[in-house]
Amino acid sequence: MDKFQNKYRIPSARAQWWNYGNAGVYFITICTQNRIHYFGEIVNVETQSIASLQPPPYKMQLSEIGKIAEREWLKTFDMRPDMNLSMGAFVVMPNHFHAIIAIGENEYNTLHQRQLRDAMHCVSTNTNNGIQTNNKFGPQSKNLASIIRGFKMGVTKNAREINADFQWQSRYHDHIIRDDYEYQRINNYIETNPENWGQDKFFKSEEL
Repeated sequence: MDKFQNKYRIPSARAQWWNYGNAGVYFITICTQNRIHYFGEIVNVETQSIASLQPPPYKMQLSEIGKIAEREWLKTFDMRPDMNLSMGAFVVMPNHFHAIIAIGENEYNTLHQRQLRDAMHCVSTNTNNGIQTNNKFGPQSKNLASIIRGFKMGVTKNAREINADFQWQSRYHDHIIRDDYEYQRINNYIETNPENWGQDKFFKSEEL
């Protein structure tokens, strides 16, 4: 955990001016459209019955689409070596996905920092046919949103070969993790998510 504290610690709270391509640790949540259980079910470990009908302990039983989601997330880190990504805890739940992901220092966010320093000294490093431009946040294809967009597209493409109706919710939730205490709390939440499915805010029984 020292690496997260020393290398990725973010002292400021989330704000609209924050560049999500910056080095940092992020907690993300992505839900399926209408919270449909495309990814599988939480089942009782001993009886294999649906968790809402049985006492714990519980585990997540992935459907074929759930396995696709897991596989696509793992591929994310191999596909983007230039972003210096680190994978934290993650879990595929019946109707949503939680993950911790770290973006390390890379050529894109260090370039952005250099551009900010140059701007403070009235030096422009961005030109378009000789015209100065203002690119506040640097390359928009190398940030958290692009990572999630690629992941969702990969899952959708493959999932629709199994179920043509598969859809993600259009938006996602993100949170900047600012210190080790918060990291450990969120990490524990992710790891125990299947056990606490009945009390989860994203809980929705397929029987409803």
